[in-house]
Amino acid sequence: MNAKTKRQARVRRHSRVRKKIAGTAARPRLAVYRSNRHIYAQLIDDRDASTIVAATDAEVGTTGPGKVDAAKAVGKLIASRAKEAGIERAVFDRGGRLYHGRVAAVAEGAREEGLQI
Repeated sequence: MNAKTKRQARVRRHSRVRKKIAGTAARPRLAVYRSNRHIYAQLIDDRDASTIVAATDAEVGTTGPGKVDAAKAVGKLIASRAKEAGIERAVFDRGGRLYHGRVAAVAEGAREEGLQI
């Protein structure tokens, strides 16, 4: 499988996921974007088409030897920012990626800080 078809497959999976979930002001969408080097998370209100809060691993710095530790810290950071904004619940958007590794670590970190997913 080459890079183009691999990306197309991820985009297809993401569109299947996005058909079923949508973020609102009361329960925004926790969207996770993972590149090879970094991980980003944002809470999105789809009805208003706006980002409520965002977090990235560049803000957290390195918390351990691996990328999974940084992803978990991003999840904790976005959950604490969500609480400051008055948000307690969210729907999880894995971005067409498997719920595994760094993507799952963001969700775990957010849950540990009290965000209901």
